[in-house]
Amino acid sequence: MQTLSKWYRLTGRGGAGALITCMALGSGVAHGADEILGWDTSNFRIGGYVRAWTSFNLQNPPETPEDDRWDPSMVRGSLMLDADLKTGPLYWKAIGRADAEYKTDYLERLEDQNQAATPGGPGSDLTDTYNQGELREFYFDYAATDRVRFRVGKQQVVWGETDFFRAMDVVHGFDYRWRSFLEPESDELRKPLILVDTTIDIPEAGGSLQLLLRPGLDRDKDIGNTYDLFGGRWALQPNKGIDFLAPGLLTTNHDHSDGDADDPTGGVRWSGFAGGIGYSIAYLKTFNNDPVVNSAFAPYKEAPEGTLGDFIHPEIDLFGVTLNGYVPSIDSVLSTEIVYTQDAAFNVGTDFFGGALPGFGGIKKKDVLQTMVRLDKNLDLQSWLGTQRPSFFSVQLFDKWIQSYDRDDDIVELTGFGAPIKEHTTLLTAILGLNYKNDSINPMLAVGTDLSNGGGFVIPSVEFVMGDSWRLRAEADLFFHDGQKEPGEIEQDTHLFGGFANNNQLLFRLTRQF
Repeated sequence: MQTLSKWYRLTGRGGAGALITCMALGSGVAHGADEILGWDTSNFRIGGYVRAWTSFNLQNPPETPEDDRWDPSMVRGSLMLDADLKTGPLYWKAIGRADAEYKTDYLERLEDQNQAATPGGPGSDLTDTYNQGELREFYFDYAATDRVRFRVGKQQVVWGETDFFRAMDVVHGFDYRWRSFLEPESDELRKPLILVDTTIDIPEAGGSLQLLLRPGLDRDKDIGNTYDLFGGRWALQPNKGIDFLAPGLLTTNHDHSDGDADDPTGGVRWSGFAGGIGYSIAYLKTFNNDPVVNSAFAPYKEAPEGTLGDFIHPEIDLFGVTLNGYVPSIDSVLSTEIVYTQDAAFNVGTDFFGGALPGFGGIKKKDVLQTMVRLDKNLDLQSWLGTQRPSFFSVQLFDKWIQSYDRDDDIVELTGFGAPIKEHTTLLTAILGLNYKNDSINPMLAVGTDLSNGGGFVIPSVEFVMGDSWRLRAEADLFFHDGQKEPGEIEQDTHLFGGFANNNQLLFRLTRQF
């Protein structure tokens, strides 16, 4: 990290200089890795990437006293190594990643505010919070017979068909602290777990049975989704510069009686193909991916450790079905996902403490039915847009339906914000991908809107493919909303995308693969 900071200072404090420096870093390290690590043998292979990000604020967040528009919000570098080894009947996989950030002036201002108002928590040292190095995956595969396979160790298991908003893909939590939900590769944000994954092929029935056991050996922080609750760049407005995890406020409790990270969890999934339709049926016992607050003012089952409360992840049960198949009449692939969740946890109290602490009125559990329908199609836009080949188009409708809904339950949509949740929350997303110059220039447009509450996002991007190794991505992350919460305001109209108010970003990402 000291070296990265030194390189940044040598190129000046502007984000463009930092990006150029990170490019040079990526080139040097990657070429060295090619020479030292990038060999292939029959039993061993190692590869990976060096990656650099620079992002800029396109708006001025209201939490800081200075005008932060155009300031660099992130200067980040990563090195990922991916190794495969075969030893006798075992196939081994190890993936490690190290991340380091330079503290931009904008981050320093947020950190100063955290230290002044809510000192002692992770927001008081933001680069230490964003920097990390870990062995992300380490497992082995073993084929006991031609029908029975085991994968044992720290790994990722993906269930479900959804993209931006997930229903069945909840075996793992996601780390949204440093880039929110915007990084295009989900496996970079997903938090791997120690699992025993057993697959039994049953060709007579046209499918396979997957048995998943999480024995409870993971670190506490690997459970559930992790958000910016410490006043960093992706804290929801107006919480930048306020560290809710600082001493005297809130803690995270992974030992709660209703959500103990040491408890074993797991599931079973049957997947098959019949009549031209791919399908799966699954059951999963896991943890509420999004944390809820066990409030000190209305404790749930046990008193919290934090002064105001604890973030907890109660256990839940999910039952899911997925279907996908090609429909010749519309030349498209249709997919659907239906997931019924028992005892999903929500916070209540839209006007709690006079509206100053919305969501701190306690926890209420409700069953939830989530439904997704998606259409994937190749569009012939060559004559209109001059693309090289048909363009990929995908549209997805996602609905979250709270069962036995009662407005008097006073459930909040977002803890800390006063807007009540609705019986149905329906979101629509679409993606259009274009290709030019032998797929070396690839623009993409992703859009999404909250049909129930207003607001959404528009994400135009373009990726340049330069040979076999280099990738450059330019992206704008643009949000719109129907309501936002200003600093010090008591409100009841801030829904999901209102939390992203005044946080539009311009991002450049350079990758050197090896």
